Amino acid sequence: MTRDDILRLAREAGAGEPESLYGRTDYVVMTWFELERFAALVAAAEREACADIASTCCEGCADDIRARGKRETQE
Repeated sequence: MTRDDILRLAREAGAGEPESLYGRTDYVVMTWFELERFAALVAAAEREACADIASTCCEGCADDIRARGKRETQE
């Protein structure tokens, strides 16, 4: 996952643009809800990347990987 991917997912989760804090301009303030959503988006993106790789040798494995995301959202 690239830095641009991470920034895109953070924005999708609701993070604002970087702010200045203590003289630095690379801080992003997120609520707990946004942070939880960001973590879920990152996990889903990584899970899909793994499923894509697994599908080249075992479609059942890819389906199992994708199903994990469905189980996690139901808990």
